[in-house]
Amino acid sequence: MKDRRAPALREINREVTKHFVLVFVMTENSANPHQEWSRFWESASGFWRGLAAWRVWLLGAALIGIVMMQLYVQFRFNYWNRDFFDALEGRDPSHLQAQVLLFVPLCGASVALAVTSVWGRMTMQRMWRRWLASHVIDYWIDNERYFRLAQVQGEVEMIPEYRIAEDVRIATDAPIDFALGLVSSLLTAIIFIQILWNVGGGLAFSLLGYEAWLPGYLVISVVVYSGMVTVAMILVGSPLTRVVQIKNQAEAELITAAHLVRDIGEGAAPIPRETEIKGGVYQALRDVLEQWRRLCWRLMRMTLVSHSNTLLAPIIGLILCAPKFLAGGMTLGELTQAAAAFTLVQGAFNWLVDNFDRVAGWVSSLERVGGLLLSLDRLNHGSSLPAHETTIPIEPVTPI
Repeated sequence: MKDRRAPALREINREVTKHFVLVFVMTENSANPHQEWSRFWESASGFWRGLAAWRVWLLGAALIGIVMMQLYVQFRFNYWNRDFFDALEGRDPSHLQAQVLLFVPLCGASVALAVTSVWGRMTMQRMWRRWLASHVIDYWIDNERYFRLAQVQGEVEMIPEYRIAEDVRIATDAPIDFALGLVSSLLTAIIFIQILWNVGGGLAFSLLGYEAWLPGYLVISVVVYSGMVTVAMILVGSPLTRVVQIKNQAEAELITAAHLVRDIGEGAAPIPRETEIKGGVYQALRDVLEQWRRLCWRLMRMTLVSHSNTLLAPIIGLILCAPKFLAGGMTLGELTQAAAAFTLVQGAFNWLVDNFDRVAGWVSSLERVGGLLLSLDRLNHGSSLPAHETTIPIEPVTPI
């Protein structure tokens, strides 16, 4: 039997929404990104808390251990590189054969650790996404918030289904990758700076008729070079976050326009003229393509910096080491070892350069999820929920 109170409840909700729309629109238009960040982490951090969260932390510790083992293998590869080229330079067949035999277990260990790392990382990402998406869905549906938010959408496009499906995924995937990447970059810099300092040593050179001595010249060079590349990327890519936000919103509106056509076909919406149907969809498509054009131009500028760095970094390491090699201060193996360490250290320092586009996409999705949660919080002003229930409840974390 149908609940006779349902139409009355819906009518009450409509009246509440009418009074609420103006306040909602004004607040939404003046949204503070810091507020969205805070609201996102208020809910998302629940995954890392509670009695059952020890499983998550155990998996995280295992992933850190894998990163450290990968760096050890990379460290051994760096010395293998030196010994291999020294054997070539010395034309030593027995030493060369020993290095070839050592190469096999090093490769096997590197592949095994890489595969295990992918499993652990994606398992944690899947667990966090399921946890947060479930809580956002519950919060969206409970107390008919989905219904009242749909009334507000006539003024402000929220499109919660897109934010739950796509933005929650990006907002939970990226932090795991970033955390592991930053730990790996930090440890890489610490380990291989020592190699650069020890192998490169100091450099004697003439300046304005005076003899000068620069200690640890490879370390100083990699710091200066990495700083220049990072500054260039920040200057070129700083507008990317806003561009990605607008592009994601346009994508969501295209999906909404397509859903409306389906609703019309199923009789769930009034049937307008065919030209109006096509006009709405094609306008949304034009908006998407325009935003993709803007994104393309921004990424082209960033690629100019990142790809130039990819080409130049190994060559710069070799060029900086060449004078000492030609003067007999380095063996061929030490030359290749130092050049490889230079590339690894600059890659660690330039972590932001390599991940700038992903960071921008993550910030965009994080703010969109936080904005959705804030909008649902504001709907509580017209509901029967007490103030202390405006946030998503935290439940124990269970692995998938």
